[in-house]
Amino acid sequence: MSRYEDIRFSKNVSSYLSLIIIGLLAIGVIVVAIFAYLFLTSIGEPMDANSEETEEIVIESGSSAGMIGEQLEEEGIIDSATMFEIYLRLNSITNYQAGEYELSPAMDYEQIARTLETGAIYQEVLHRITIPEGYSVEQIAEQLSQNLPVSEERFLELMEDTEFIQSLIEGYPDMLTEEILDEDVKYPLEGYLFPATYDITEEEPDIEGIIRQMLDATQINSFQVYNSVDEVRVNYEGESVALSFHEFLTFASLIEMEATSLADRSMIASVFLNRMAEVPAMPLQTDPTVLYALGEHQERTLFEDLEVEDPYNTYLHTGLPPGPIASPGMESIQSTMNPSSTDYFYFLADSEGNNHFAETFEEHIENREEYINNQ
Repeated sequence: MSRYEDIRFSKNVSSYLSLIIIGLLAIGVIVVAIFAYLFLTSIGEPMDANSEETEEIVIESGSSAGMIGEQLEEEGIIDSATMFEIYLRLNSITNYQAGEYELSPAMDYEQIARTLETGAIYQEVLHRITIPEGYSVEQIAEQLSQNLPVSEERFLELMEDTEFIQSLIEGYPDMLTEEILDEDVKYPLEGYLFPATYDITEEEPDIEGIIRQMLDATQINSFQVYNSVDEVRVNYEGESVALSFHEFLTFASLIEMEATSLADRSMIASVFLNRMAEVPAMPLQTDPTVLYALGEHQERTLFEDLEVEDPYNTYLHTGLPPGPIASPGMESIQSTMNPSSTDYFYFLADSEGNNHFAETFEEHIENREEYINNQ
């Protein structure tokens, strides 16, 4: 074997050894990862899942994760203070509310940790329901009944139950006013049931509780935005007028049902505002209000539909309709607060959902020819 062959052989052996070492390291990493996964998933199981006993635990102000773990282990709530502290650190749980708690060995680490973090007993989520943006009361009723053990009919009954609605007005006096009881309003709570994902902890959910949960979300989100300024004002027929929250929510619901993007929402808001500011005011002429008046979900609004005599029909009546036509999301709420400044009075959407804006009726007709009639 030549010197050159010796060198080449040596290099080959080194390469093989490197590959073997790399392979062994990779296997080692995988094994460690598997053990770490098994370890982490095993952390947090209840000490005694069948226990019916509870212990009164007092958490003092300033207690650290280690101190709390030791206290819980001593009281027989958990089996390892060290594992509990590791669990808290891995899940970035650092805030603990001082106070008295009734804790049980049947609670897992998450239940205990969330209870100490919130100051309230953490309950397991048994149902999760998502209410999409732009859903009407009737669509929300259907969504709830299809995903939760609740009655669609009962939900809709509550939406028209004067006694129940009055109790809500008393419970949310700043947000819910007598405006929602106007005789022209179809559903008093239309638009007030915030679109979001809700966690339900009851096996048999209480519909009234779900409704209040949605109203809480509206108060925290939409109403808070509305309250962030002294007054929300618009120019109506040449005069500056303040919008009540009911009117504000109504405006936002129109934007929600017309827009396809965040930029469009602000632009559409400007179109509506420009029309309202005219003397006399121009009708908003937004198709979703016609469909809401008809009580139907159609792909297209027909010419004969525009003639339906209904307070919600913004082709026949100027200004805002009597109330919201759907539940607006935060993008529409923000766009209502921050509309674009434009000279647009018209817009239309093409078959792909893109909106096209125009300052004059002639430009609007040109857009219709280009993006609607010629498609």
